[in-house]
Amino acid sequence: MTPEPLTRPARLRPGARVAVVSPSGPVPADRLEAGLDILRRWGLEPVVAPHARDVHPELDYLAGTDRARARDLQDAWCDPSVDAVICARGGYGAHRMADLVDWQAMRAAGPKVFVGYSDITVLHEAFARHTGLVTLHGPMVGTETFLKDPDTQESLRATLFEPESVRTLGLPGARALFPGRARGVTYGGCVSLLAADIGTPHARTTARGGLLMIEDTTEDPYSIDRVLTQLLRSGALAGISGVACGSWAGCGPYEQVRTVLADRLGTLGVPVVEELGFGHGTTALTIPLGVPAVLDAPADGGPATLVTEVPALV
Repeated sequence: MTPEPLTRPARLRPGARVAVVSPSGPVPADRLEAGLDILRRWGLEPVVAPHARDVHPELDYLAGTDRARARDLQDAWCDPSVDAVICARGGYGAHRMADLVDWQAMRAAGPKVFVGYSDITVLHEAFARHTGLVTLHGPMVGTETFLKDPDTQESLRATLFEPESVRTLGLPGARALFPGRARGVTYGGCVSLLAADIGTPHARTTARGGLLMIEDTTEDPYSIDRVLTQLLRSGALAGISGVACGSWAGCGPYEQVRTVLADRLGTLGVPVVEELGFGHGTTALTIPLGVPAVLDAPADGGPATLVTEVPALV
């Protein structure tokens, strides 16, 4: 699947119903409630999916059984009264339930907003391949960054309600790792999940012309090297137009991570931006996946940006 501009869902308006699901790991009750309160302050009506608070009876790193998590996602998406589906948290588990979702039924249900990151990368790829919809790589309601960081909250709020106001993305510290200017359609997410997706029914067959967004957390530099090498050897990165890197929280000294990124991504011969400001960092900007954009990585050391050619939502 070559990245092409995908169908953009409608923006949210006050009173919109938002389903909160847990496709991966269990969410602490206090964090979930705090996140729901933020959504309510925005004028949204959050509805917690039936199994969103579950914990698997034997595998406590999962938010309930695979079938229950898949059913929550599908039922929420196919409910015509629901305008958006936001994940409660990441963790691990999306790979286990992705094949249990009826993606044909999801496509038939029509476009709506989907938000998540980290382990949810698996579902972003599945949505792109099977439904042709733009999704949002953005903060989840039960995560600490969303609860504590005003910039993270505002990035998501503006994207949901006023998407034309957040077409230029990037924190002040974003810089060129390899300078240049590239145009393409955004895709990506947590890089270790992209590598793990290779060979599955949801993996794209080609990313030629795509603008790759990558980040990760708690992976040692050698692990990042292994993941990037796997993507390179598999041909998954052949023909991409540029790369934007987000946060690498808990991945060791950043200079070591940076050396790995330069070594592996430098072989692509495309512009590469570092520290754009999305993912597991202290601020997590909301990045639309599936929209045409321009990645600008100035050679003079000036701030790098990702500018979407259209708003994330219509």
